[in-house]
Amino acid sequence: MLLEGKKILIIGIRNKWSISFGIAKSAYENGAKLIFTYMGEENKEKIEELIAEFEGSKAYVLDGASEDEKVKETFQKIKEENGKIDGIVHAVAHANTEDLHQDFILTSKEGFAHACDVSSYSFVLAARQARELEMLKEEASFVTLTYHGSTKVIDNYNVMGVAKAALETSVRYLAENLGKEGIRVNAISAGPIKTLSAKGIKDFGSILTVIEEKAPLHKNVTTKQIGNVATFLLSSMSDSITGQVVYADNGYNIMGI
Repeated sequence: MLLEGKKILIIGIRNKWSISFGIAKSAYENGAKLIFTYMGEENKEKIEELIAEFEGSKAYVLDGASEDEKVKETFQKIKEENGKIDGIVHAVAHANTEDLHQDFILTSKEGFAHACDVSSYSFVLAARQARELEMLKEEASFVTLTYHGSTKVIDNYNVMGVAKAALETSVRYLAENLGKEGIRVNAISAGPIKTLSAKGIKDFGSILTVIEEKAPLHKNVTTKQIGNVATFLLSSMSDSITGQVVYADNGYNIMGI
């Protein structure tokens, strides 16, 4: 198994339809011990029920993935109770609904800052805190999630496309910074998946239809497929890969029309 004996922290578990759950499932099936963070103490019972199938897993509340002190406090607790970890999956993103439903040019300063703060800075913060707290084992791996809207105009993706572009650039700079310590940093550009978060994008169903029509494999990707790519990037099988955006979208990104 690719992740036998490895401890993997997944930041941002939410429900069984999420990409993060698909990653958790693949990592667990490949031998990983899983650690999760989630939002809202009131969600504790729901999250514990959600991750019950991952024997031996633990979950920690993190209300503010882009807030320095909150991340530091949660990471300290994770290290104290679990020791050093082998990988971190960043599955956190958010933009205000109105900024996804109106023309991009109408994005407010507050909305722009919010999307970039939660979706991009939170990844940089996680990497920095993990490094400063010395909670990473040698040859640890970071994986984050992005989307094709970072490089192409996708209807109604708007400010999230800008935030994901910042995230992808952060992947490259973090890969350079952490590479000297043997730590790898990569992103998965997943094809569109009908998650709870995707419901915030206006006319999302039409995007799924286009993928089925235009992608070389003529189908949409699944959370299981994205999970398998993440498992590969977290494993030593990908130990020469860093600073990359790996497309897992059934080839849609190569098409010109």
